[in-house]
Amino acid sequence: MIFTTPHCFFSCSTSLPFSLSKKPSFFLSKKPRLSTWVSSRTRSSSLCTASLITSPESFEVGRLIGSYGFMNVTSYSGFQSGADLEFSSGDLGQLRVQDVGEGSVKIRLYEGRIAQGPFKGTPVIFKVYPGQRAAGIEADMMAANELNAHAFLQSSSEGICKNLLLLLGGFETKTGEQWLAFRDNGKYSAADFAKATSEKISRARSLQEKPWNPFEQEQAFKRRTYFVIRLFQGAMNGLAYMHNHERLHQSLGPASVILNTIVERDAVYLVPKLRDLAFSVDISFSSLEEGPSTFSEDLWRRASSAGAFTPMERRSFGIADDIYEAGLLFAYLAFVPFCEAGIMDSLSLQRLLESTFKLDVMATREYCLADDRLLEAVKFLDLGDAAGWELLQAMLNPDFRKRPIAEAVANHRFLTANVL
Repeated sequence: MIFTTPHCFFSCSTSLPFSLSKKPSFFLSKKPRLSTWVSSRTRSSSLCTASLITSPESFEVGRLIGSYGFMNVTSYSGFQSGADLEFSSGDLGQLRVQDVGEGSVKIRLYEGRIAQGPFKGTPVIFKVYPGQRAAGIEADMMAANELNAHAFLQSSSEGICKNLLLLLGGFETKTGEQWLAFRDNGKYSAADFAKATSEKISRARSLQEKPWNPFEQEQAFKRRTYFVIRLFQGAMNGLAYMHNHERLHQSLGPASVILNTIVERDAVYLVPKLRDLAFSVDISFSSLEEGPSTFSEDLWRRASSAGAFTPMERRSFGIADDIYEAGLLFAYLAFVPFCEAGIMDSLSLQRLLESTFKLDVMATREYCLADDRLLEAVKFLDLGDAAGWELLQAMLNPDFRKRPIAEAVANHRFLTANVL
């Protein structure tokens, strides 16, 4: 399948920052258009704008490189006791322990490149949302929301954030599929790094006849620590940029952080980038006053349950909600890459923190100390006089009002001081 390209990516102007209505070739079907969902706030901006490529003939599509789905939250279970599921409305608003199920929207990823124009040959990754016939209106709305979020964030006068994946364009096929084209800055995610690293640990420890050199073991721990700190700090810089520009991520996890390398020795060149903005929420005061949208309805319902009613309180709740997800990401990065394969996964870790220890991080530490398989993770978080545990506790504080903002997390002493 072959597509083609306009002649520009980014240009400063006072024209509309993003408008699909002027490019009918972008839409080849009569179903709801992505432009229908582009917010008026984005259309009315007069900042430095992103000129997106909207002709399918501008691209060449390569091989399928993967696919993934989304999880649906089916219930909240923050304070389970045995088989009983009981919680108060306050608990519901402050904690996000959930029973999850597989969503209906399946995303496909393809390699590709720009086929013509001054940027001919630029590598891209296509993110393909299924059409309405396969996944209903939800897929179209997710694609449009992701496109709208990137277009707005890329229109900032501050320039492009290096820790956010760059959207280059997109188009809709005759079958209704929405194709979004992103700059190819790496095919690995933080989840891929964690999986590869834990498997490496397992292989090394399985060679019992050749004990690992203690010096090399310590050097490997230091390299891994430096890599994980740079990874998480980069992700938090991206999140801070989003929050400073009135956008929540709302889908932050190991798979939503893209890496240009997973080689620990190359950590100095590591540039993490956030992706998956399909559930991003606009938290500008004008948007908050308009009422909930499709992707914010559940968020604001939980905000009300937590006692956040005014626009300012709801905005603070939304930011704290992202920080909580980032805290779970931090916990994942602190444990999975420092343990053997299969010892810990994201859901098991979340249950341990939320259900077993009710977000008492230091109690979790005492539990982990008793398990030899988790000692490397404890050692990592113990660095800097337990600065890692301190940061984790702050991000997972049950009271959303006491959680730090993303900028404070990125500048925390665990991420900025020489903890090694």
